[in-house]
Amino acid sequence: MSVHVGIVGGGIGGLAAAIGLRARGIEVTVFEQAPEFGRVGADINLTPNAVRALDGLGGSVGAAIRDTAARPSYRISRTWDSGEETSRLEMGDAAERKYAAPQLTIHRADLLSALETALPAEVIRLGHRLTGLAQEDAGPVRLEFDGGAAAEVDLVVGADGIHSSVRSALFGKESPDFTGVVAFRAVVPTERLDVPDLGAFTKWWGPDPETQIVTFPLNRGRDTFVFATTPQESWTEESWTTPGDVVELRAMYEHFHPDARALLDACDTVLKSALYVRDPLPRWSVGRATLLGDAAHPMMPFMAQGAAMSIEDAVVLTRAVAGGLGGVEQALKAYETARLPRTSRIQIGSRGNTWLKTAGDADWVYAYDAWSAELG
Repeated sequence: MSVHVGIVGGGIGGLAAAIGLRARGIEVTVFEQAPEFGRVGADINLTPNAVRALDGLGGSVGAAIRDTAARPSYRISRTWDSGEETSRLEMGDAAERKYAAPQLTIHRADLLSALETALPAEVIRLGHRLTGLAQEDAGPVRLEFDGGAAAEVDLVVGADGIHSSVRSALFGKESPDFTGVVAFRAVVPTERLDVPDLGAFTKWWGPDPETQIVTFPLNRGRDTFVFATTPQESWTEESWTTPGDVVELRAMYEHFHPDARALLDACDTVLKSALYVRDPLPRWSVGRATLLGDAAHPMMPFMAQGAAMSIEDAVVLTRAVAGGLGGVEQALKAYETARLPRTSRIQIGSRGNTWLKTAGDADWVYAYDAWSAELG
């Protein structure tokens, strides 16, 4: 299919889609509102389904993420007060044998750097904040940007996150919902910790579905990422993320098992964020424009699938557009039909927060192969 694809948003999903499409001869331009890429954002758990999707992009991406990531040995569930282990799923080499890819835990900036490096500089237009989108029955889609810049493309992909301007242009403005849950994030040098299974992804399940502590290794195990959530009635801060108070953090989990408290005691500084979501959409596409990643299906972090879903979206979209399915709108219909059931199920499952609390089926998440999944 001979088209020019405009991707609004230079995050994980947008860059992955750009790499996949260009590798198949599709012209792509990425419009990113930030004036430059910075080392911001949280740390990411790339489960085997996400790593396999990234590996299929080709080039240097797979090798680059393995160069800086850690490779957890297990996925462990423990009970908040007793410390009882309720499930242990072998990862590492076992996951690679079973799912054709390992689990990798990595800083978001390192993943973005690997994706950015795989694209020529001229593909990415920084400092382009979308202000308007217009499409007629035929002809190109017109994009307008802050400052008066404009572009015309044959297909628009909104990969611009939970505050998506493309989503608002297609379906009207709305506000995401505060979940009543806040998250704390910190990174601790592993050498300062004396806790079992620091090489594993470990989830401490709290007394309610909103309360948990998750830890996993970073930087080839040199650091440990600590992620904790707890209920909070409202969020009045201007920003979704603010500096947190380590004393407040420790007090909230004072009744947790000593191993869990030791993780929090080692935190010197912490960021505190409000968690917002939207309900699953009945459709993502209008005409020759569609959505991808958090623009389409922002979700709670409890299944660690937010980044994975955006990467899977990018792969399936690539296959649909490059596969010559009869035109842009037919390709978008195939993409949406293939992805909506899976992402909606994971959105809902992430809110419920029960997956793998005890031994259960991981295969429906980890064994999914975006490169071979049936197109709608």
